[in-house]
Amino acid sequence: MKQAAVYIFASRRNGTLYIGITSDLVKRVWQHKNHVVDGFTEKYAEHMLVFLELHGDMLTAIAREKQLKKWNPARKIRSIETDILQWRDLWNDGKQGASSRDLYAQGTSALSVLSTV
Repeated sequence: MKQAAVYIFASRRNGTLYIGITSDLVKRVWQHKNHVVDGFTEKYAEHMLVFLELHGDMLTAIAREKQLKKWNPARKIRSIETDILQWRDLWNDGKQGASSRDLYAQGTSALSVLSTV
């Protein structure tokens, strides 16, 4: 199932942040965690999913992504800490023991993967 999502990956607590959007969260997380796409996240090793918002359509997700990207780093960190209370990988919390590679191969939807987070 396609689901518009805005996400933030972090390299570590208070480290480098990457804000992005996707319509296929499972695929995108798999790409980040398995070093499939060269670029910013590969260079700065942002592999910890620390923030996630699901949206009804891509236009809304794009608008939210642009809004978050305008925030200064301190505000982004406050938002992450307010929402998740501690720095942890939401993906690892939500997948309950399955590897991201397994989830991608199975085609697990974003909603079912993170429904317990």
